[in-house]
Amino acid sequence: MDGAADPLWLTGLAAAMAATGLFSGLLAGLLGVGGGIVIVPVLFSIFPLFGVPEAVQMKLAVGTSLATIIPTSIQSARKHHAKGAMDVALLRALAPSIAAGVLAGTALGILVEGRVHTAVFAVIAAAVAAQMAFTAVDWRLRESFPAGAPRQALGGFIGGVSAMMGIGGGTVGVPMLSMFGTPIRRAVATASAFGVIVSVPATLGFVHGGWGVAGLPPGSLGYVNLIGVALIVPASLVAAPWGVRLAHGIPPLLLKRCFAVFLGLTVLRMLWGLFG
Repeated sequence: MDGAADPLWLTGLAAAMAATGLFSGLLAGLLGVGGGIVIVPVLFSIFPLFGVPEAVQMKLAVGTSLATIIPTSIQSARKHHAKGAMDVALLRALAPSIAAGVLAGTALGILVEGRVHTAVFAVIAAAVAAQMAFTAVDWRLRESFPAGAPRQALGGFIGGVSAMMGIGGGTVGVPMLSMFGTPIRRAVATASAFGVIVSVPATLGFVHGGWGVAGLPPGSLGYVNLIGVALIVPASLVAAPWGVRLAHGIPPLLLKRCFAVFLGLTVLRMLWGLFG
C-alpha cells in the first residue's frame, strides 16, 4: 500500500484504531452492546482514509472485530458463569448449531464480494435497529425458547449472522433470547458465551481467507489487523466504565432508542457508500 512505510501514516493508523476502541468501549458500556456492532462500521469508515481498497474494507473490518471479541468474550463468559447467571442447559443445546452457523457465515463472509458483504451487514443492522426502536424493553414473542428443529435453526442463524457481521453473538443473541422469554440478565449472561463460540473459529477463518491478499495494511494477518487488535482491546476496556457510569443516569428505554439511532445512521452511511 502507498504510504504504508511512512511513520506518520502508521501513527495515524494507530491513533485511529485507539480512537475506535475508545468509542466502541464507551458505547458498549452506555448501551450494553458488544463492541463488534460498533467496531465494524467505525473501521469500515476509517479504512478508506488510509487507502485500504474497497474490495477488502468490510472483510478487514469484520476479521479485526472478531479478533478483538476473543479476549473480551472469554472474560465476560467466565464472570457470568461464575455468578451462576448463565443458562448452561440452553447454551449446550444451542452450541452445535451456533458452531455450524459460524462455519457457514465465515465461509460466506470470505467468499462474497465486498459490496455484497457490506449490504448484508446493513440489512441485518437495520433489522436490529428496528427491533430496538419499536419494541419495549421487556417485549417478547413467547414465554419459552423453541425446541427441536426451530431451536437449531435459530442457533444456526445466530452463529452465521454473527460470524459474517463480525459481532460476538450478543447483538443478535440477546434480543432473540429475550423475545423467547429469557429474562434479560440471563439472556446477556448466556449470550456472552456465544461470543466465544463465534469469535475463535471465525477469526481463524478470516486469517486463512485473507492470507496473501493484496492491499491489506501493515500488521495484517489475513483479514485481521493486529495493530487494530492490540489498540482497540485495551482502549475499549478503559472506556467501557465511562459508558456504564453515564448509563446509570439514563432510562433503559432511552438507551435502547439511542442505540437504534446509532445503527440507523450506520446503515444509511453504508447504503450511501453502496448506492450514492
